[in-house]
Amino acid sequence: MGEPAEAVPAWEYASDVQVGFVGFGGAQRLGLPTRYRLVGYESWVERDAAMALDFDPAIVALASQPFRLVWPNGGRDREHTPDYFARPADGTAVVVDVRPENLVDEEAAAVFAFTERICESVGWQFWLVGDLGQPFRPNLHRLARYRHPRCCRTPVADRLRKVFGEPRRLLTGAERVGDRSAVLPVLYHLLWRHELTADLVSAPLGSGTVVRRAGRGGPTPSPSRPTPPP
Repeated sequence: MGEPAEAVPAWEYASDVQVGFVGFGGAQRLGLPTRYRLVGYESWVERDAAMALDFDPAIVALASQPFRLVWPNGGRDREHTPDYFARPADGTAVVVDVRPENLVDEEAAAVFAFTERICESVGWQFWLVGDLGQPFRPNLHRLARYRHPRCCRTPVADRLRKVFGEPRRLLTGAERVGDRSAVLPVLYHLLWRHELTADLVSAPLGSGTVVRRAGRGGPTPSPSRPTPPP
């Protein structure tokens, strides 16, 4: 099995995840530079999975519907197109299918099991992922609005890294840097880039969330996958 021909760098993911799937020419219609290409999705659950893969600092490339599998089954051909192909920074490969657990019936489970066997045969990982947990999902949606590099103002970012060298409440630290309306977009951008860290799993992101510079004070829960691999 060959590898997919297209793998979009994760940081060039769509125009922003909220835009939705608008076709192969969508980036240009949205006024984005020509180097931007969209990663499609066919449901909100797929969109959230793509968003979480984009958020994962280990993922450097992402493509949707990368290939189609066709195999004989009971006298007829069956086929399946996985939802995503992801490239981790270590050069390995991950094939991702997205389906909420309560929608995985016996037939779907057989398809996913076959896909996993094929992936294993060529040294690829296979992840079957479902709905994002709460409150991680709304927290991720919030940060995704600020993922674009235009949200990063270098002087503000430098001051935020210094202020959050010690753990502080989000709003307390932001107001030490300047006006919150100017500072918060940069702060959220740094959280998206994992230059600042916070617990995005246990509680909604808010003014009282404890934020620290990455690598200071030990790790905080911040899942980089939609769900753990099966």
